[in-house]
Order: sequence, then structure tokens, then C-alpha cells
Amino acid sequence: MSRTILSAFLMGTALAVSPVIAQQPAQAQGPESVADLASGLLGAVVNISTSQSVAEEGDGPLPQVPDGSPFQELFEDFYKNRESGPSNNRVNSLGSGFVIDPTGFIVTNNHVIENADDIEVIFSDGSKLKAKLIGTDTKTDLSVLKVEPPQPLTSVKFGDSRKMRIGDWVMAIGNPFGLGGSVTVGIISASGRNINAGPYDNFIQTDAAINKGNSGGPLFNMSGEVIGINTAIISPSGGSIGIGFAVPTELAQNIVNQLIEFGETRRGWLGVRIQPVSDEVAESMKIGRARGALISGIVEGGPVATGPIQVGDIITSFDGRPISETRDLTRIVAESPIGEPLDVVILRDGKEQTVKVTLGRLENDEVASDETEAETTQEPNEEETAPDGDGQEDPATPPTDQPMPEDPAPDAEEGAGETIAPQDEASAPVTEGLIGVELSNLDDAKRVSFSIAEGVEGVLITRVLPGSKAEGKGLKVGEVIVEVAQEFMKTPKQVAEKLTSIKGEGRRSGYLMIADKDGNLRLVAVPLE
Repeated sequence: MSRTILSAFLMGTALAVSPVIAQQPAQAQGPESVADLASGLLGAVVNISTSQSVAEEGDGPLPQVPDGSPFQELFEDFYKNRESGPSNNRVNSLGSGFVIDPTGFIVTNNHVIENADDIEVIFSDGSKLKAKLIGTDTKTDLSVLKVEPPQPLTSVKFGDSRKMRIGDWVMAIGNPFGLGGSVTVGIISASGRNINAGPYDNFIQTDAAINKGNSGGPLFNMSGEVIGINTAIISPSGGSIGIGFAVPTELAQNIVNQLIEFGETRRGWLGVRIQPVSDEVAESMKIGRARGALISGIVEGGPVATGPIQVGDIITSFDGRPISETRDLTRIVAESPIGEPLDVVILRDGKEQTVKVTLGRLENDEVASDETEAETTQEPNEEETAPDGDGQEDPATPPTDQPMPEDPAPDAEEGAGETIAPQDEASAPVTEGLIGVELSNLDDAKRVSFSIAEGVEGVLITRVLPGSKAEGKGLKVGEVIVEVAQEFMKTPKQVAEKLTSIKGEGRRSGYLMIADKDGNLRLVAVPLE
């Protein structure tokens, strides 16, 4: 009994003298602060306020009030201004921008200041200065403004967007919904995005919150360098859903420098028509995987009209920069220096070679269409993609497609020319059953009948069979087969024999150069299986 009491006593004693562990205050956890970084940059980010005069049209006829009515004077006072014609109202908008030079040069988006009669820059300390438009580029939606400050301004520098990786942290500063300087942080979600805003799309995508009013504001890396200009968002609601787009500095910096120096952009021009390299074309040309930009035409009088680029070449590298798809070539050519010999890597007859080209200057939009794709490009999703500025419509337009004839000439008489028809239960000869067209020699009579230009030579398509492989690839009556597998065609028999030969070699498609009635060329790979 005494042992039990002693044990209980000792246990109680032990419990009583055990050490008490003091609780430590909880430590706040979270991502590293960007306060120091932001504080040094806020002074360089500005609000852009614009105003524009808009004519107001009358809403209908004036009400008729009987003479002597007690309301006559009231109505005369209220409507007297309408009788003199339409009045002008002032429409205001807000966007963002940033100072790139202490002397007062400011970068913003074109859609922020487009058609503005008056541009005012509001600085972080509340001071205001009138701004002059130095130059604008609608194709990339960039503009440069100039203010005359009484003392040097806080400015920021461009960084190299090419060094940024998907997942890197970025910070956006701007003027969302007119609230003034606001800071948001996120990461680079993707790069090289094409949202069909213009011919040189190469956007950085970020999940940093960007809203209306952020247009023209900077996207910074964690060193405080501008690596993008916030331009557009995708949003069904009009607010940020974490999908914003910024023009990368690898594209913007050269344009900004040109606008400051010349007041305009001076882009390079190669003078070719291009189209994508499909898997079928890559297989038929034996170049492995589909890559590069396929030359479908040479512009007469252009920089490479006399060589060294030829129709059918595939450009895989331009001035040391890889070409993965057609828009890469369009953008890189535009950015490249004019009048200097540049190295171009091409694939010709399945073999790689390097040639020298010298670019001319892209003068206008008509010339610009010579460098765009010959096949249909995807239309922009107007309901989802929009500028993140004041709600104005994005002035940039998608690349212009090479026009294709929409109203083919009437079919020739049944039996005219040689038929290359679908295989019919083994009843057709081996040389038939290939692509599903009827062909004819292109003589003077048919040239007139189908309104085919004098310079177009080859074999005329007089019928495209419904449901055929040729119809599926867009071949039309009145078009001309110029080449098959880079070999010029003179007769329907040559076309049939060449396609049969290609199929006998185990190729799954035939590589055809097709000309429309005006001589515009495109390259098509038609399945032979």
C-alpha cells in the first residue's frame, strides 16, 4: 500500500517538475516581397489620358409646340442648339505608358492614343504634361510620345525578352480602370503566342493581372528591366482571368528606336510569297519533319526576283535565326537590316544550302501582302481577344492572304483532255486513279476561254471530280498545274506519268505547283493513296 502511494507521489512530483516549453510566435510565410523593386519603378510608369472630338448627330425631328403654348419657351431653350446642326462632344480614354529616356520619350500602345486630339501624360506624383505623338506602328500596336519635362524624368531600360523562360517571375505596372499606378505579379505562362492581332504576332503570355487601362504599360523582369509592353487580354467578362499578352522587347525595341529616329518604321522586304510546309509537302520533298517557310512565288521586281531564292525552296534559317513556321519568316525579315548581305539557309531538292540575300525596304501594305501566307490563316476570336486598354478596337489586322479565285470558269466539255479519275473497281488503267481531275493542254483557245494570263504555262485543270483528293486540297477548274515534284509539266500525259512514277517510289503524296489564272502560285501536296 505504501509503495502505491509512493509511486503516485513520485509520478506527481515528476510531472510537477517537468520543464515547460514556451510557444514561439508564428512566423509569416509567403513569396519574396517585390516592394523594393516596385518602388524604384513606379515613378517611370505613367497614365495616358486622351480626348477626342466626336460629332453628335440629332436623335430625330424637333417636337412641334403650338404658338402661345406655356411650354414653347422651354422647348425653344432646350433644343435651340440642335437647330444649328450636329454638336461635338469630347470622348476621354485612359491607358498606360512608361518613360524610356529622361528627356521625355514615352512608349505606349497605338490603340491608347489612336485618333486622339489631345494627349496628356500624368506622372506618379500627380504632375501633368502635354504629349506630342512622335510615331506609331499599327502592325505591332506601338507608339512613342514626347513630353518636355522641366527636369530629367525617372526612366526604365529595355531588357532582353529572349532570355526569359516560361515560369520566370514578371511584374506588371499600369493604370487599370483609371485607378492609377497598380502593381501585379505573375509568371510567364507562354511565349511566341499568335493571337491574330497583326502580321508580326510573337506575344509573351502572362498570368500577372492585366485589365483595361493597363494597355501600354510595362512588363518587368525581376531585375527591373522592361521585357514586354502589355497589349491585350483574353476575357469573356472584360476583367483579368489570368491570360494577358505583352509585345516582347525583342520585337518592340527596334520599332521604338525607329519611331524615335525616323518617325516611322523601316522594315525589311524579301519579295516572296510563302505558305506553310505541311506534313504531306515535307514527305513528298523528302525533308523529314515539316518545318520552315515554303516559297510559293517570287515578286517581280523584288529583292530576289533574279535569285538566289527559287519557287519551291524551303527557308529554314534567316540571318542566323531559325524559321519554324511562316510567321517566323515574316517577322524576322521585317526586323532584319536593309541593304546588307544576309545568310539564308534553304532546302532545295532535299538538300540544305546557304545563300546570300539583300533585303529591300517594305514600303506599304500592298507590298506587305507579298510576304504573307498563300493559304488561309485562322481568323481572330473577336469575342475573346481584345486590347486591355480603354475598350477601343484593336487596329492591327491579321496577315492578308493571297487571293484565290472564288468563281471558277465553267467546266469544259465532257471528255475534253485526259482524265485522271479515281480508281473505279480496277477498271481504270494504272496511270489513272490518282487525284481526281480532268486535264487539257493549255492552248490559245482555252487561255482565252478561262481568262488565263499570258505568262502562265502548264497543264489546265478542266474538271475536279466531287469528293476527290484534288477537291479536298482545294484544286479548282481553270487553275494550271505548273510543276509536279519540281518538274515542269507540258501535257496531261506527263502529269499522269509523273504522278504514277512518284506513287511507284512509295511516296504517299504528289507535290504540285498550282497557278491561278493571274499567275499567283501555291504549292499543294495531294495524297496518292
